[in-house]
Amino acid sequence: MGAYVNPIYPYKSPADLIATPPQRKPLIVIGAGPVGLAAAIDARLQGLDVLVLDDDKTVSIGSRAVCYAKRSLEILDRLGIANEACDLGVSWNIGRTFLEEDEVYQFNLVPDAGHKRPGMINLQQYHVEEMLIARALELGADIRWQHKVTAVTPHDTHATLTVETPEGTFDIEADWLVVADGARSPVRRHLGLDIEGRVFQDRFLIADVIMKADYPAERWFWFDPPFHPNQSVLLHKQSNNVWRIDFQLGWDADPEEEKKPEKVIPRLQAMLGDERPFELEWVSIYTFQCRRMTDFRHGRVLFAGDAAHQVSPFGARGANSGFQDVDDLLWKLALVIQGQASEKLLDTYAMDRQFAADENIMNSTRSTDFITPKSRTSKTFRNQVLALAKHHPFARKLVNSGRLSVPSFLTGSMLNTPDAEAFAGNMVPGAPMDDAPVQVDGQDAWLLDQVGKGFQLLLFVDAPPTPDVLAQLAFSGNAPLCANAAVQVTPLIVSPSPLNIPGIQVIVDAQGLVAKRYDAQPGTAYLLRPDQHVLARWRSLDSARLQAALARALGQFSPQA
Repeated sequence: MGAYVNPIYPYKSPADLIATPPQRKPLIVIGAGPVGLAAAIDARLQGLDVLVLDDDKTVSIGSRAVCYAKRSLEILDRLGIANEACDLGVSWNIGRTFLEEDEVYQFNLVPDAGHKRPGMINLQQYHVEEMLIARALELGADIRWQHKVTAVTPHDTHATLTVETPEGTFDIEADWLVVADGARSPVRRHLGLDIEGRVFQDRFLIADVIMKADYPAERWFWFDPPFHPNQSVLLHKQSNNVWRIDFQLGWDADPEEEKKPEKVIPRLQAMLGDERPFELEWVSIYTFQCRRMTDFRHGRVLFAGDAAHQVSPFGARGANSGFQDVDDLLWKLALVIQGQASEKLLDTYAMDRQFAADENIMNSTRSTDFITPKSRTSKTFRNQVLALAKHHPFARKLVNSGRLSVPSFLTGSMLNTPDAEAFAGNMVPGAPMDDAPVQVDGQDAWLLDQVGKGFQLLLFVDAPPTPDVLAQLAFSGNAPLCANAAVQVTPLIVSPSPLNIPGIQVIVDAQGLVAKRYDAQPGTAYLLRPDQHVLARWRSLDSARLQAALARALGQFSPQA
C-alpha cells in the first residue's frame, strides 16, 4: 500500500503570449480542473483553438469528486477517456442504506439491461484529471500551468485578462472566456457577480483510506450506526484499494482538531475494527452549500461547473453537472465562433443549465435536509421514516440518503420543437438520449457511440427507404441531409435488419431496444442535438418541418416562440 503521488506539470514561459497590444485568442478557459479540461477537449473536438490557464502545477489533492454518473461516462465517451476511466474506476449500480445495523433501503441505478455504461463509477478526481490532461494535450490544447488570472475586464466584443506568472504579469484578450475556476471562483469575485443560496450548518470529515477489504462495490450509507452514534456515515470503494469514508461531525466540531490523526484513526478503528490495517491518504473537513449564480452568461464571459453553481456532495451532482454544463456549452459556442449561429444561442446555455442547476439544488437540498435535519419537525419526520422503513416497504422510498445524479430533461428549452403527434416513453424533446445495443457494419456497438457528432437525424425504417423518403432526406451521394446557415444534419437509418443504403450509415436494432425506448414505428424520425439530447420527433419525415426545427435549434426563434 502507498499514497498517491501527484504529478508536477511543467511551467512554460509566456513569452509567446506576450504582445503589445495584447494578443487576442478566440477562446480561453480559466481552470484546469475536470470541467475546464473537459471544455478544452470539447473545444478541440469542435475544431477550436483553446488556451487553458491554471494557477497550479498539479492535479487536485485528495479524492474530491469521486462518483461519476452514467451520463458523465457517456460524455467522457465522446471526449475520449471513458474506457480508461471505467477500466481504472470501480463500477457500481447498487446502493444500500442502513439504520443502525439494519438495511432499510436498496436501489439499483440501472435496473434495465442494454446500456454500455454502469450507473456510476468511483474514481478519485486526481486520476480523472490526469486522463483529461493527457487527452487535452493529445488534441492540441495549450495548457499553461502557474498562470494565475488576477483580473478580467469584460468588453462588448472580448474580455481582457491580466495573468500573473513566475516571470511577471501580462495582459491577453479572449473573444470568448469560459470560467471554470471552482467554487471560490476568483474571477466571479473579481467581477463582483452574485451567487445566492443556502449554506448548511454541519461539518463532515472525509477520510481517504488505503486498505484491503472484501466489501462489495456498492454505496453504503448509515444513519446512527453503532460505530458513530447519532450521526451518519458514507462508504465508497475507489481504485487502487482506496476507500472514501465520510463521517458526519455536527456544526460544533472543531475542523482543525478533527483533522488530526489522533482524532481520525479512532473513528476509523471503531468502524473497521482494531485488527484491520489501513493507511490514511487524505483527510479533509468540509461544510457544504446549495447555491448558484443568477446568470451563467455575462456577455463574452461564460461560467461553468462549481464556479457557476454548488451543491452538497450527497448525490454526486458537482462534477457530473459540470460535465453536463460543458456538454451543453461547447457545441453552441463552436457554432457562434464559426459564424453558424448568433450569440443569442449562448443565452440558451445559461437558461438550460440554470434550470438544471435549480433542479440539482432542489434535490441536493432535500437530501441534505433529510440527512442533517435542522428543525424539530424535520428531525421527527426523518426518524419516523427510518423507524417505519425497518419494517414497512412503503416507507423505504421516503428514505433519502442522497438521491443520485441524473441528467436534466431540458423539456423547457427554447431550442426544442414541441411534439405534434402522440408518443409514449421518456424520449421527449429535451430528453438526454437513452442508450441501447446496436450493430454497425456487422459489429456489436452502442447507439450513443453513433451520435453526438453534430446535428443528426435518426430515421426508423423496416425496409429500404422509398424514393420519396430519399427525396425528403435531400440525399445525393455524400451531400448533407439539409443545410441552414451551413450547418449539416447527418442522417442515420435505424433498421431491424441490415440494409445497404449508399452514403448513409445504417444502425441495426437487432434486439429492438432502440425502437422500444424511442417508441419508434417505421417512418419515425428524431432530430438530435450535438450533445445527445432530443430536439424534435415526428411520425413521418417532412423536410420543411425538419428545416424549421433546425432553425429553432440554432437559436432562430422569437422570445415568444
